[in-house]
Amino acid sequence: MENAKPTHVDGAVGKRLQTELMQLMMSATDGISAFPRDGNLLSWTATIKGPIDTPYEGLTFKLSLDFPSNYPMSPPSIMFTTPMFHPNIDMAGRICLDILKDRWSAVLNVQSILVSLQSLLAEPNNKSPLNGQAAELWDKDPKEYKRLLMLRHREADDI
Repeated sequence: MENAKPTHVDGAVGKRLQTELMQLMMSATDGISAFPRDGNLLSWTATIKGPIDTPYEGLTFKLSLDFPSNYPMSPPSIMFTTPMFHPNIDMAGRICLDILKDRWSAVLNVQSILVSLQSLLAEPNNKSPLNGQAAELWDKDPKEYKRLLMLRHREADDI
């Protein structure tokens, strides 16, 4: 399908996602943004700025959000597309966060998810790391942690 047209989503899912997009645009939360990719309401690109007073301060990260056809009954699939170094994010960008799995609730929305992810950058859960090296360095060697984070983040410039 070379000439793919923007995907229009009918019904409750489309209405919900349009409402969430409007909420994001009208009541912008500092350091986060999200919008449909290529006009497809089921596939979004998001941006999170690193929280102040963390190793991520001054850095910007892109994520992909893919919504299932039964959203919000099921959570979106979310991955960091910017190379990331974090205890709860693996090298492929997959995220370990309870609200994206077993603690999902239909009352959550894109804005609350992105705020939670921004908070996760500041306060990782080192009890259940996806990246053991990052978890260990977060606790024991912040300088080396920052060095490896910057190396990974620089890879984004090479993409």
